[in-house]
Amino acid sequence: MILCKTRERLLPALAMLLLGATATLRAQTPKPLVVTATNAAENQILVYSANGTLLQSLSTEGKGGASGNAGGIEAKDGMVAAVNFGSQSVSIFERREDGLHLSQVVSTVTSPLSVAFGEDHLYVLGTTTIESHPIYGHEVSNSADGVATLLKADGSAAQVGVLPNQLIISEKSNVIETVELSDGAVTGFPTLVSNIPSNVNAPFGLVTRGDKAYVTIAHANEISLVRHDEVLTVTGSGTQSAPCWVTLVGPFLFSANSPSKSVSRYVVFGDKIVQDAAVAASFNGNPADIASGDGLVGVIDGNGTVSHLSIFKVDTEGNLKLTIANTMAAGANGVAVVEGND
Repeated sequence: MILCKTRERLLPALAMLLLGATATLRAQTPKPLVVTATNAAENQILVYSANGTLLQSLSTEGKGGASGNAGGIEAKDGMVAAVNFGSQSVSIFERREDGLHLSQVVSTVTSPLSVAFGEDHLYVLGTTTIESHPIYGHEVSNSADGVATLLKADGSAAQVGVLPNQLIISEKSNVIETVELSDGAVTGFPTLVSNIPSNVNAPFGLVTRGDKAYVTIAHANEISLVRHDEVLTVTGSGTQSAPCWVTLVGPFLFSANSPSKSVSRYVVFGDKIVQDAAVAASFNGNPADIASGDGLVGVIDGNGTVSHLSIFKVDTEGNLKLTIANTMAAGANGVAVVEGND
């Protein structure tokens, strides 16, 4: 009887301990963040919650000034990279329990426009070059272990993406190119992708998944699928003009259409790109970048007077539900989602 009474006392206490531990674990689980940059002379990143609350404004210790590019901010494994076009550097932030912290500023060969994380390298697309910087833990080397000059190298570079053992790059002067990687480092010279449409006009944004890259050809109102250094499929954007920047959420490809002030939704499967909704979301300004992660889509737009960061939740059908649209100073550049499980 004494043993039974002891168990009767212990079980409720044990249950309370377990509930408390579970609540503590939930409280400590990182939540997704959405990050953009002011792109001003004294550049800052702005860190928002998934619900649009401004949590942090952090100096990059660099100068902004980038334009006409995507991927100016990228996030992976609790690290965030942001370009400082005017000071020829990339700022690296690290996520800790109390938010993001500036951990280092990495010098670049030319003024950076777009960044992408590989498995153990950071890739930086500049106005005329592509370079690779090895990552050791959460520290990015200040020295590049590979640099290559772009095919056009005329300042029209737009975005870089990572494919197996190579990078894919868009230059708005009608070039889609790849460059090989050796142990993650840029090696050799860029190669022009084959089978580029004869009507190609201004490749802009891109997004990669596995060995596939979806690249917009903005002024031709098209989105192309590139695999193994060849354009395989081209799909028109229908009623929406100039698909500029793209992101993937499951089977859905979302394009930000700058002059149409909209986002379109496509379904991608195999070698197919099929437009599913011409207008999935509309904006007051011209979209300048789009990114996704953790069931969220973030879009930056601007009308010359102000910029906006719109945060959407995405359901299983690919519908975008607006959470909030924040207003900030004109000229904001880049957007990235820092996933909660980072």
